Amino acid sequence: MARPVTLFTGQWADLPLSVLAQKVAAMGYDGVELACWGDHFEVDKALSDDAYIRSRHDILEQHGLKCFAISTHLVGQCVAEAYIDERHKSILPPRLWGDGDPEGVKARCAQEVANTALAAKLMGVSVVNGFTGSPVWHLIYRFPPTSDAMIDAGYREFADRWNPVLDAFDEQGIRYALEAHPSEIAYDIYTAEKTLAALGNRKTFGFNFDPSHFIHQLFDPTEFILAFPDRMYHVHVKDSKVNLNGRSSILGSHLNFGDPRRGWDFVSPGHGDMNLEKIIRVLNRIGYQGPLSVEWEDSGMDREHGAKDAIDHIRKTDFAPSNVAFDAAFDSDK
Repeated sequence: MARPVTLFTGQWADLPLSVLAQKVAAMGYDGVELACWGDHFEVDKALSDDAYIRSRHDILEQHGLKCFAISTHLVGQCVAEAYIDERHKSILPPRLWGDGDPEGVKARCAQEVANTALAAKLMGVSVVNGFTGSPVWHLIYRFPPTSDAMIDAGYREFADRWNPVLDAFDEQGIRYALEAHPSEIAYDIYTAEKTLAALGNRKTFGFNFDPSHFIHQLFDPTEFILAFPDRMYHVHVKDSKVNLNGRSSILGSHLNFGDPRRGWDFVSPGHGDMNLEKIIRVLNRIGYQGPLSVEWEDSGMDREHGAKDAIDHIRKTDFAPSNVAFDAAFDSDK
């Protein structure tokens, strides 16, 4: 049986959930991964209003949809950042930004993510996806001279900030899935290994696999799956396209997404360098049967066209593993 296909609602938060659910169902999706922003899933309301969770389910059930995960990327980003500034103010509600004092922001966001574990349990989902922020991302180039001790201290700080949050997830029986991503504590295989080690390899913490962030780093996304087969807690289907032409670079050149001068950009699934069939085969090998969640981002394509095109591409490509050897029918004894 093929996996359920869902739409991550983060890039659609300008639409009320009631409007988006109708569109998602019409496109043929099985359900959604609800973003914890816009009006799609609000953690504070989930914990303060007994009717709120029911209202989310009512909207989805009206259109034959299910919720498979919720996602707290924006708030999670602020828990362990080295620097809190105007960029973070733009992604946080005023109640979490407060007066903007960095330590206050980090503390409020840590509590909000911890609260999200209970909200997820009330919603009936077992995985919360998100970001973590990073105390060491600004040290990536190792110049000015950066010692291993400085990097190790950053990973310890990350663990000190996140372990209490993960304790709350343990209490509720919910898993946290980091979307390994540039600007996060883990963005490739080696930093993911270091992240897990910093947390003592606790099982509460795993990954939301998203191949788009590995393609432009020029390593095979399936190698990430094979490195952490027991930590694939959720899967995004998102694509990116490398456009190195002798002038551009993979660093992005401080150019915004959609600028044709960039050396890479996000594109709709099936229109970039993602080998979805190879990913499906590896997911089959490790036994992943969770949702395939479309995180749709493409500055050059209408999003409704792209979201419909994406599910068609996934339905055509996804398949269950075989339970027999292909040549079993050749055996005359059978």
